[in-house]
Amino acid sequence: MTVRVALYYAPELDDPLWAAGCSWLGRDPERGVDVPQPGVEEIAAVTADARGYGFHCTLKPPMRLATSYGAFRDDVTAMVQSMRAFEMPQLAVADLSGFLAIRETTPCPELQALADSCVAWPDRHRALPDTAELARRRGKGLPPDADQLLLRWGYPGVFGRWRFHMTLTRRLENQAGWMAAAEAHFAAALQETRRVESICLYTQAGPGVPFLLAERFALTA
Repeated sequence: MTVRVALYYAPELDDPLWAAGCSWLGRDPERGVDVPQPGVEEIAAVTADARGYGFHCTLKPPMRLATSYGAFRDDVTAMVQSMRAFEMPQLAVADLSGFLAIRETTPCPELQALADSCVAWPDRHRALPDTAELARRRGKGLPPDADQLLLRWGYPGVFGRWRFHMTLTRRLENQAGWMAAAEAHFAAALQETRRVESICLYTQAGPGVPFLLAERFALTA
């Protein structure tokens, strides 16, 4: 099965951050359409990788299914019934290992708990990675704890190694200009307060195909 699914956080449709993020990346994954990007030189190239995934923060990393889509969706539906909406901390454009992302300005235990639950709860549906996928994830090498997470959960950046981030660019050699452009683009949206009110199911029909936001699952108010 080449279809992949993922659980992401994405701002609500009426949140200015959603419109700003889709505009920056040049694509609305909920409608499945390209949208105009800001007039920043080379922005299409710098955002190309992130554009394919859609504006989001990863909770359950993309995975192939060992069971059925319906069974996975049913488990997500059951999971969110025990989760309550909560206040999001202030967000800001920040550097993360050389690329730019929207990040939390203060740690948020509720966000960490949400990500942990999304990794563990539906994991029985995850198909095990093949040798090529493991090799790709390992890249130039992983610390021992990250490698153990990769082997157990299919991805190294989970639980204690998870970081809230909504990717905006590829890794950059010179960030100054891009930081200024991103801060200006997101300034108004990031002044807003927001709540985490849902998690999103994203799907990818096949290798290299852009992800689509298939469904939003509301948390308990």
